[in-house]
Amino acid sequence: MSDQPSVIQFEDFVKVDLRVAKVLEASNHPNADKLVVLKIDLGYEQRQICAGLRGHYDPASLVGRNIIVVVNLAPRMMRGQESNGMLLAASSPDHTRVILLQPDADIEPGSKVS
Repeated sequence: MSDQPSVIQFEDFVKVDLRVAKVLEASNHPNADKLVVLKIDLGYEQRQICAGLRGHYDPASLVGRNIIVVVNLAPRMMRGQESNGMLLAASSPDHTRVILLQPDADIEPGSKVS
């Protein structure tokens, strides 16, 4: 197991905007060995995000899935592709397993997670 997490205040946690997103498209990043480029639907807009899923998920298997995304991160360039959000996933301590966090039932894209 990893070190103990640092403690944050509740006011810091509520600044994180978590939403359900539906994956519309997914493909391997053309310039990175570990990244997948996803086009997601948030209900009110579509965005592109990059995630370290390559080797853990076939991009085609991601299309149509609902995932959980942090939507209020500042955009970031990742090997020449803009990532406008971050999906949530769990990983084993040695990072040999990466598992997407997903709602256990269908819900509209853009739904808030709390």
